[in-house]
Amino acid sequence: MQKQFISTLIVFVLFSSLAIAQTATDLIVIDAKANGNKFHLETNTTKILTDRNLYDNQPSFINEKQMAFSAADEKGNHDIIIYNFEADKFTNLTKTSELNEFSPAITDCGLYVSAVTVEEDGKQRLWLYPTNFGEPELLYDDIEPVGYYDWYDNRAAMFVLGSPNKLIYPFSKEDILTISQNVGRTVKKKPKSSIITYIDKSDKKEENGKIRYAIKGYDLKKKKTLEFGYTYPGSEDFIWLNKNLLLMGNEEELFYRKAKRSSWESAGKIDLASYQNISQMAYSPKLRKLVVVMDRK
Repeated sequence: MQKQFISTLIVFVLFSSLAIAQTATDLIVIDAKANGNKFHLETNTTKILTDRNLYDNQPSFINEKQMAFSAADEKGNHDIIIYNFEADKFTNLTKTSELNEFSPAITDCGLYVSAVTVEEDGKQRLWLYPTNFGEPELLYDDIEPVGYYDWYDNRAAMFVLGSPNKLIYPFSKEDILTISQNVGRTVKKKPKSSIITYIDKSDKKEENGKIRYAIKGYDLKKKKTLEFGYTYPGSEDFIWLNKNLLLMGNEEELFYRKAKRSSWESAGKIDLASYQNISQMAYSPKLRKLVVVMDRK
């Protein structure tokens, strides 16, 4: 177990937000509504969903009632947990002492929750975990180490660690497209489209001492690159609220903008005395819930 922990730590330090040796994080939930080009955050509904001095991170809604996330136990093992908003209940989707699972997401078919799994030998590949709690399946045996990803047309666009890091999409086992290189940790499909969006770290500019990276997209149908402006200064995690709006966090404040515009607008602050630094986020338009990850002070 000690050997496994060391190899896991070495791999994930390279991904910063996936690293095991990091500040404890919790999931915070707030009622929110994205409507066309506007986003409203009801800050008076802010609720701490997880309250542990451990790692609870990488939220992802998997249906109209449930969200998946990665959570560490006291021994440093990471599993995928399912939270049911209707029942207010947490359930382990995985409970594997020999493996560590990160970055859960529902597959296009809805039958599996995918996860980046760190295996006993340190390999970091994409696995599928059936929602009926059946036996997991390895998806791409020869693509690793995978860091982040999202789904389009039953295939995963994957951030693969290397020199430099690259974003790939496997049309087939023999036809693997390199979308971009030197990419950031956010990989998100634009809703209701064939566009995979990502951060291009080769395209950046400085503003008041903070870096803004280009948000770009690749249309997998039309096979062309698109541009969606730049990140909020000093931030790297973004999500799509709908097909029009992008959302980012900086310190304790949330910012949104229309994808075709350059200026970010404040949606409000999450004012919790014991928390700071918004990072990853997930939004459910059906539940009208926003879940954010924040560091414990």
